[in-house]
Amino acid sequence: MELIKEDDGLEPVSPSGQYLNSKVMSVSILGILELQIPIDDSQAMSFFSDIFLPINPRFSSIMVTGEKGARKWKKVGVNMENHVHVPSFSSPKGSSSPSENDSFLKSYISQIAMQPFPQGQPLWEIHIIKCPTSEAQETLIFKLHHALGDGYSLVAALLSCLQRADDPSLPVTSPSVKKFSSANKDDRNIGLRKVVSRCFSPLVNTVRDFGWSLLKSTCVKDDLSPIRSGSESLQPFSVSTITFSLDQIKEIKSRLRVTVNDVISGVIFLGTRLYMQRVSTNSNLSTNSTALVLLNTRNLRDYKPVRDMVRPNSESPWGNHFAFLHVPIPKVKPSDSQFSDPLKFVYKTHEVIKRKRSSFGVILTGKLLEIMQKCRNAEAVAKHISRTARNSSMGISNVIGPINKLSLANHPLRGVYFTVAGIPWVFNHR
Repeated sequence: MELIKEDDGLEPVSPSGQYLNSKVMSVSILGILELQIPIDDSQAMSFFSDIFLPINPRFSSIMVTGEKGARKWKKVGVNMENHVHVPSFSSPKGSSSPSENDSFLKSYISQIAMQPFPQGQPLWEIHIIKCPTSEAQETLIFKLHHALGDGYSLVAALLSCLQRADDPSLPVTSPSVKKFSSANKDDRNIGLRKVVSRCFSPLVNTVRDFGWSLLKSTCVKDDLSPIRSGSESLQPFSVSTITFSLDQIKEIKSRLRVTVNDVISGVIFLGTRLYMQRVSTNSNLSTNSTALVLLNTRNLRDYKPVRDMVRPNSESPWGNHFAFLHVPIPKVKPSDSQFSDPLKFVYKTHEVIKRKRSSFGVILTGKLLEIMQKCRNAEAVAKHISRTARNSSMGISNVIGPINKLSLANHPLRGVYFTVAGIPWVFNHR
């Protein structure tokens, strides 16, 4: 990392940006865009330099260290050829089939996910895969360092580059999210016991969750399992995708009277338990396994324009604004009815998450990281976060996607998905 003598006037790197780009951990976000038709190289380069690069000054800045050890963002010139890569996949037989290209693409994503960013240049790359797969004619891979911003920030940046496929003049819209009251409006004459329980439960849950978070970050580790090797080094990275019917998810949501996130989390957890049992005969369905659920701490319901996010005192500020919540993966037994009835498992997941929602443990964990940053340094916080991840088995995050079909420079997209690299566990991105 470059050292500078004068750092006046440079934008400071946020504490979370320093955690995520440290000697201990370097985390990146991968955005994969599937194109329905090929894109011309010259048109792509013009798009990246004229539309993508100006979105945020951090895309043309490097991280430097000032005289007093503080990290800053320093504006530099950007050579697009250093950031845009067009690999060539060759088959021993000559031309390759889309199914063969699927394997090439997975291997390539695994390769670039494990590679560190070059020193002395902005922390992003774009890879253009110019061969047809079973899902797309061409594929664009955006590799963006997490220090630039969290999933909300970077997805907002990518969405600002895209247009609606049906009418580019109209804005891209996100699905509306209804606010649900935690209390029943008709439940006015509740008993004293319920009043005391509602007031006392958050306190008990907060103490329990914060204490458990401390233990999970220090001495309590998940059991070794097919989804947790216990290795101190990063393991090979692979990306797989699956599509669920939103109508079916909503049907389950209405039937169980839970949230969409509860349903998806329950499906992921049940699928994980089934996978653990299938790949290892020694795997116990009662193995202690924990998921780190990453939460956006902004009080927002949709995406804001990037120009609003970068303004001072913005209600939707650019950067890293997230916290993590420890959620134990529900245990089951082969004879348990939850195992044969997925709805029961989903509801059990809902009960676990509901209790977590009534806790302020996430807030206390965030304050703890702030205190560690002030009393020690960013590397100490990075070690704490890395140890927390290594002691857990998997992570879950989600971003809200637009309801419109999208295009990039008049090239329609078949699909868009995201994942995270540089974290030592299985990562599920919804």
